[in-house]
Amino acid sequence: MPIAVPGRSSSGQRVTTLDALRGFALFGILLVNIPHVLEMPSEVDGVESPVRRALDLFVQFRFNVIFALLFGIGFGIFMRRAARKHPHPRLLLARRLAVLLPLGALHQLLHPGEYLLFYGVLGVVLLLPLSWAPRWVSLVVALLIPVSPVPGALVLGYALARYEIPQTLHARRKQLVVVFAVSAALSVPALLTQLHGPRDLGFALTTVVAGLCMATAYSSGLALLVRTRAGKPISAALEPLGRMALTNYVTATLLMVSVGRLIGLEGSDDWATMLVFAVGIIAVQVVWSRLWLARFRYGPLEWAWRCITWWDRQPIRAQAPAS
Repeated sequence: MPIAVPGRSSSGQRVTTLDALRGFALFGILLVNIPHVLEMPSEVDGVESPVRRALDLFVQFRFNVIFALLFGIGFGIFMRRAARKHPHPRLLLARRLAVLLPLGALHQLLHPGEYLLFYGVLGVVLLLPLSWAPRWVSLVVALLIPVSPVPGALVLGYALARYEIPQTLHARRKQLVVVFAVSAALSVPALLTQLHGPRDLGFALTTVVAGLCMATAYSSGLALLVRTRAGKPISAALEPLGRMALTNYVTATLLMVSVGRLIGLEGSDDWATMLVFAVGIIAVQVVWSRLWLARFRYGPLEWAWRCITWWDRQPIRAQAPAS
């Protein structure tokens, strides 16, 4: 949870739970992005697709909140580590944010309404100024942003990282259990309220509340699951996907635009094929991420992002000494 900023504990080890959560968020976002980009109709002859309805209730406005939270966490972790290595850590953060602006603008050409450009702007407007403020100010700002849960989640992730909460998830099992239990319990009435509420998803308070509750339940539930024996295979599949989240996010758009049109999904009401297509993209990305990371430290876009951030060519080979 951003994208592709390595989550590490205070001891310097990767927080693999964050990688798994990033991979999980990528899949949920893909399920929403494919019908949006390919303009698939929600209704056919006045009847709404049950798949479309299920996505509205269980995916839409859930995973983008998780994605934003992880983006903020990544920037917060980056700032803490950069402050120990560089005399001007905010300059590095500014460079890191600046990369998202042209990348997001180009990505908008294929995927109108995508989030990279949005995160870059929010980072410049909110995160950079907050880096001079005490960490409690970031927490207050996150809870007071009324416009959308996405900016709030971005700042909340940044604040949590400054408090080193994500970096110490391994020692917070009891807290995660409480968060999961409360958010799961609240998700039931929130989801029922959304089910019988207005259908204007973009502006309905019922959708926002349900989204926040369910995003919290999803993320805390997965954080608990990956620590169990049953969750190990899930974590093993999601972690490489999340470590290369920026590369996979962009390449998923390239695949959905090219292959999606090739197989006739553009303007189609074939929602079953859309689901198979989404699973296929994620499966391919899981395999190629694992193969790539067996030889390299970072994904291609992650490596370029890192080089520009530090204004120096970073080692990319897995056996290369750390920078």
